[in-house]
Amino acid sequence: MYYIHSINGPVVRARGDDTLAVMDMVYVGKMRLIGEVVSVTEKEATIQVYEETSGLRPGEPVEGTGAPMSLTLGPGLIGNIFDGIARPLRALEKASGSFIARGVNIGSLDTEKKWQTSVCVKVGDKLEGGAIFAKLTETPIIEHRCMVPPEVSGTVVSAVENGEYTVEDTIVELDTGRGIVPLKLAQKWPIRRERPSAERLPIDRPLITGQRIMDTLFPLAKGGCAALPGPFGAGKTVNQHQLAKWSDADIIVYLGCGERGNEMTQVLEEFSELEDPRSGQPILGRTVLIANTSNMPVAAREASIYTGMTIAEYYRDMGYHVAIMADSTSRWAEALREISGRLEEMPAEEGFPAYLPSRLAEFYERAGYMRTLCGEEGSVTVIGAVSPQGGDFSEPVTQNTKRFVRCFWALDRELAYARHYPAINWITSYSEYADELDGWYNEHLGPNFVRCRRRISSLMQEEAGLMEIVKLIGSDILPEDQKLTIETARIIRTGFLQQNSFHPIDTYVPLEKQLHMMETILHFYDRAGEIVARNIPISQLRASGISDALVRMKYEIPNDDMSKFAEYRRRIDDAVNAVLAQN
Repeated sequence: MYYIHSINGPVVRARGDDTLAVMDMVYVGKMRLIGEVVSVTEKEATIQVYEETSGLRPGEPVEGTGAPMSLTLGPGLIGNIFDGIARPLRALEKASGSFIARGVNIGSLDTEKKWQTSVCVKVGDKLEGGAIFAKLTETPIIEHRCMVPPEVSGTVVSAVENGEYTVEDTIVELDTGRGIVPLKLAQKWPIRRERPSAERLPIDRPLITGQRIMDTLFPLAKGGCAALPGPFGAGKTVNQHQLAKWSDADIIVYLGCGERGNEMTQVLEEFSELEDPRSGQPILGRTVLIANTSNMPVAAREASIYTGMTIAEYYRDMGYHVAIMADSTSRWAEALREISGRLEEMPAEEGFPAYLPSRLAEFYERAGYMRTLCGEEGSVTVIGAVSPQGGDFSEPVTQNTKRFVRCFWALDRELAYARHYPAINWITSYSEYADELDGWYNEHLGPNFVRCRRRISSLMQEEAGLMEIVKLIGSDILPEDQKLTIETARIIRTGFLQQNSFHPIDTYVPLEKQLHMMETILHFYDRAGEIVARNIPISQLRASGISDALVRMKYEIPNDDMSKFAEYRRRIDDAVNAVLAQN
């Protein structure tokens, strides 16, 4: 038995015999606070406690469980709200009231609820790890597929009939050759250990978000990683809400890591009211929420991202495409920094621990597009918000995050204050997935999508250089071809890249409409080039009002009727022909 020797915030040192091991889950003190062993010496174990340690005293016992910090995975996760160590907040409220009492150890799943289960195997079947042995309806949107734990295989020696069972009932018994192993609707898995898969597949298809700047200029692939950095008020949370609602991921794991309590409350309220646009059901029917606010213990904040990733991998193994919204990894890194200081470790840049890059790598590298052990294809896509202090992207968390992500959506304070949504800066943002996804775009949308995207990107880059000149000497002395570039870029910026998340048509835009919008804007650019070639001022075309009409087309053309784009091209032709005829 170990006994507490010293207490320093969430870090507790205990002395005793040699029964504890690194990463073991333990119960600390008379209140049985949940903790995890982070280091062990001959005489002492260092423990990080996931609950508030005030009131603990030296001499109180520390009890080991003999197992690592694990999560119970099974039906009932979807639609639930958990804290950083996967305790359901609704059950905690019933047990202890509005404020979470310490030492309340409530399991992740409801052990009394019965699920109508369909058993998929029979006696004599040979099952490998990851094989599906039962199915049930977890929510109206999600079918839960109960799997053999990855490290178990054997022959079915007994199986129950279809019926209603709890997560603790034995459904199937396997003879593994070393004994009989019962299979239940739930299984445990260590949160810091990646769940195995059969094969890592190429990342070659996009996560479709319906947000034009993300889908067109800076696409994110399924199984990829994206960073969403930005200063306070730039719209990180709003963007993640849009991605959670509209992306074509099957399941969303929203991870509120160290955010303010009132902001997290708003997230929970909004998610409970949102409707899933694909099924018409409440969006909570395919969402798992993990709420670990800034006033909760920092050690639990550090563990929360592993909790979310383990849940995501579990549903990936069933063959689902899962997207994690981590808001924000900066608060998680701050928790690492505080715990590192308590452990008296040597600090690195800005006080962060020297292992910050490796911890970030461990998190982001668990994303991927996989062939699962049951033969299905599934993916985990990670979108991590970063909150650099003062919007300084040179700080350690942002810089180290850029090493491990291939999509960088940089939010800009000036765009946000100008009410440009999404406030993603098209100059400092980038996506390394764009070229890898060209094959998918060519197959599903035709080769013109990639050509249009490249031309749009080139025009925005060219405009950025011209605006530096305009700031110095004004736009009047620019040649007409450069004025045309600036005018076209204005249409792209306000009519294409800017999007209204509250407008019923503009909040989500399918890829086909995005392509037609790009083609129409570039048609304007090409036809207007005929005016410039004849040395006619571009202001004459602007006076016709066609530019403003192109800006408004995003609101006026429904997402299910692409025929109206022909009318806009005809209006462009009429406006250009009228200017040419006058000159």
